[in-house]
Amino acid sequence: MLDAALADDTASRHCTFEVFARSLPHGRRYGVVAGIPRLLESLSRFTFGQAEIDVLCEAGVRDRVAEYLSGYRFGGDITAYPEGELYFPGSPVMSITGTFGECVLLETLVLSVLNHDCAVASAAARMTMAANGRRLIEMGSRRTHEEAAVASARAAYLAGFSATSNLEARRRYGVPTTGTSAHAFTLLHDSEADAFRAQVDALGPGTTLLVDTYDITQGIATAIEVAGTELGAVRIDSGDVGVLAQQARAQLDGLGATKTRVVISGDLDEYAIAALRAEPVDAYGVGTSVVTGSGAPAAGMVYKLVEVEGRPVTKRSSSKESRGGAKSAVRRHRPTGTAVEEVVHLVGADVEIGEHDRVVPVPLLTKGEPAGEQPTLEESREHLRRGLVAVPWEGLKLSSGDPAIPTTFLL
Repeated sequence: MLDAALADDTASRHCTFEVFARSLPHGRRYGVVAGIPRLLESLSRFTFGQAEIDVLCEAGVRDRVAEYLSGYRFGGDITAYPEGELYFPGSPVMSITGTFGECVLLETLVLSVLNHDCAVASAAARMTMAANGRRLIEMGSRRTHEEAAVASARAAYLAGFSATSNLEARRRYGVPTTGTSAHAFTLLHDSEADAFRAQVDALGPGTTLLVDTYDITQGIATAIEVAGTELGAVRIDSGDVGVLAQQARAQLDGLGATKTRVVISGDLDEYAIAALRAEPVDAYGVGTSVVTGSGAPAAGMVYKLVEVEGRPVTKRSSSKESRGGAKSAVRRHRPTGTAVEEVVHLVGADVEIGEHDRVVPVPLLTKGEPAGEQPTLEESREHLRRGLVAVPWEGLKLSSGDPAIPTTFLL
């Protein structure tokens, strides 16, 4: 596309591309924007050195394309929903404006980051709501690509998880880390008591002991015998975890370990977590389901041209339509703070903004340069928390239904 556009002089046309989701995954009421800082950091490094250009030339790229890429650096404007914002079908999550040549090159970069991180954060937010204030630990690094694991840990923390087992996520992003031993550590030792004693000697009685390698009842008894009643937690990773949590809690209380927490892990998703809400569970370890978007591993974001030289353009392909024109959005709220409507409109349109309403997109880049300081991960985490509080209760249900708030298009 770039080659042909350079040849007929259309590569320099001023364009706007838009990132949006036509629909939400089945059963979902909202999506969560995540990955904005990761994308901006990747974009700052998105250039073509001689090694890359040599490979492209070997593949048959023409000299005009090689020359264009050798000086490439995105110099346009980007506005987007801030990280931690909720989005709905048709929300203009990101608008990228510049020449066709510089914008068209960004499609794969933008979509690969947003589709992954938004999918993980959207699933994690549902799990956070299902946990109802109980701790969630992201433990899915072994179930995804090694780089995706780091991004997943960050997205899950953004969406309300308390910690991750991924140490690289701590190094890069400051995500709190925690973890427990595996069954292999218990099997290594001559007895379960020896394994527990070694762990407690190394980490102190506040550690979490995995008690289901052999017999859970005996494992709990051995754990308290070794660590004492100040043991931090026991973890159960298999079986009918609801029943086992009840039995573990009763046994711990009977042994005087009333402050020892019960941690449950093992193939949990938002539905399993919700089903355990009435059980005496203190924390959940979640792996595969969160790093794979709990059945929706991509957020369904698309990257479409919506405006050329100020003229709206519309894609009319069956079932893949797009709405023309550069857009913005206003989130309307009641005086109580409850969100009631998302209004998507053309940029520059005269749209009433009430006292409690909020313009959703914010500038990220202006002429290729940062438009201001980005919020910290903790600030984005709080932004999402407030956004979920503003959603009507009906919109937070795990059951299928309409989006949490309706969208009106004034186009």
